[in-house]
Amino acid sequence: MAVRRVVLAVLGLTIAATVVVAQQFGGRGRNRGRDPLPNASYDGRYTFFRVRFEPYTGGRDLKWDHDYPRAESHFMKILRELTTIKPRFDGGNIYSFDEPEMFKYPIAYVSEPGYWTLTEAEAVSLRNYLLKGGFVIFDDFAGGDDWANFEARMREVLPNANLVRLEASHPIFDSFFHIEEKTLHMEHPYYKQYLAEFYGIYEDNDPGKRLIAIINFNNDVGDYMEWSDEGFLPIDLSNEAYKLSVNYVVYALTH
Repeated sequence: MAVRRVVLAVLGLTIAATVVVAQQFGGRGRNRGRDPLPNASYDGRYTFFRVRFEPYTGGRDLKWDHDYPRAESHFMKILRELTTIKPRFDGGNIYSFDEPEMFKYPIAYVSEPGYWTLTEAEAVSLRNYLLKGGFVIFDDFAGGDDWANFEARMREVLPNANLVRLEASHPIFDSFFHIEEKTLHMEHPYYKQYLAEFYGIYEDNDPGKRLIAIINFNNDVGDYMEWSDEGFLPIDLSNEAYKLSVNYVVYALTH
């Protein structure tokens, strides 16, 4: 009964929060073709930090902006309502990995790492960010080609890093919500042939130390959050996406 009440509470907050934000940002649609919202000035509060990069395919589809700004706007409302974290709700930040300002924000989010590229300066800066305590969430990619590109880029950052598949027993899946095993095999919102897999990178490749990255492979947590007010994707999986995201932030801020 307690678990059921939590799930129903998250569902209710999902609907209420996202309806409000949908009104603010104009309903369905991405920020494509328009300048991003201004970066929020640093004030010490948790602020969503999305990473900008040049996709190797070029063109108008930037890749890194998928689900922007609705996913983070919806998520900030959920985070504020469910936890004692007081996140910045009036805007998020977008930086590339070579911008010094990024070091003010301990959690970075990379969308579509299957198209991710890195300059040498970005690779060095990301390595320093992780070694100094930063945490990165990789999301929204699926299939072997996407994985190959992501892994190649990570080798530029941490050549000896082990990409370890995570089990439900890992503390990140119990840092706020208790994540059930079935969630780790949730459906991709569009590519039904794929079931989610979750990987991590440990500091110094030591499982006794903290995770420095979480990898949502064959999944698209951002999309579940973006469309959670539209009935476009299953509400139960949107709830799971929010629970995963809350856990990531709580884990990163406490480790």
